[in-house]
Amino acid sequence: MTINRRALLKLSMLGAVAGNLAIPAAMAQPVVAPAAKKRARWICLGTKGGPRVGLGRSNPANVLIVDNVPYVVDCGPGVSKRLVEAKVALPDVRYVFVTHLHSDHVLEYGNMVYGGWSAGPNHKVEAFAPAGMEALTKAYWESIKFDVDTRIIDESKPDPRKLLVAKDIVENGLVMSNDKVKVTAFRTPHPPINDNFAYRFETPDGVIVYACDTAYNPGLAKFAEGADLLVHEALYVPGVDAMVARVKNAATLKEHLLASHTTTEDVGRIAKEAGVKKLLMTHFVPGDDPSITDEMWAEGARKHYSGPIVVGRDLMEIEL
Repeated sequence: MTINRRALLKLSMLGAVAGNLAIPAAMAQPVVAPAAKKRARWICLGTKGGPRVGLGRSNPANVLIVDNVPYVVDCGPGVSKRLVEAKVALPDVRYVFVTHLHSDHVLEYGNMVYGGWSAGPNHKVEAFAPAGMEALTKAYWESIKFDVDTRIIDESKPDPRKLLVAKDIVENGLVMSNDKVKVTAFRTPHPPINDNFAYRFETPDGVIVYACDTAYNPGLAKFAEGADLLVHEALYVPGVDAMVARVKNAATLKEHLLASHTTTEDVGRIAKEAGVKKLLMTHFVPGDDPSITDEMWAEGARKHYSGPIVVGRDLMEIEL
């Protein structure tokens, strides 16, 4: 087919006009940059306070994951199973933080690390807790010495007693720091226990403060100031009244609970004074009463704190 000069000129002019036509705004496709992938997330593993084991919420345990590295926070009964359910491999655990040495926070610490070792890790695990953690770790290995010694020889495993490094925390301040996470401890009373610490985790995506098993402590507001997420225990007074009505030693138990924990209203006060961006309630006391709804847990805190409130549940995941 032959195209003469006049036809070529006409086509050229049409192309130039088309090239200069503006695309209507309604038809334009905006270029949207992909959202940056979050590097840090917090998973509630067990949200019930206290040592009783039941069928509902599991005992206190959490895991912070930063760039796929798990930082386990408290190790109540059930922590190993919950980690597996959360798709966190036990051999991947590198760091462990325990608030205090009450059984419901530390009872499965040794077994959790052992569970990872049994699957074949050969890396160091660092554990941090108040004074007594080093002795507890030594006693744990002594308690299963026969098994460990046998498996080292029979299965050619590394000695886990050299891989698990426990460190006692004796004062406020920096606990550990790497190129991804910085952790600071703050002593907060849990009568009659004084060696009890809250933790502040500074991550690439923001700051998480974890305060669990603590009496109402206004000092925590300063420690948590400006945090992106405050994870705080909660006591529901009507629920405690109902609980002590059906158990022995009720008067003593109620006195202890009210003296050593933080009511839902006071949790709201802490969140407000700290100016945190989000409040996550956990370590519920009582945590095994199904008649207490999420709204009941949040109601008291909402009287003082106007930001987002999340009532924690086992295996709930929170991104910053």
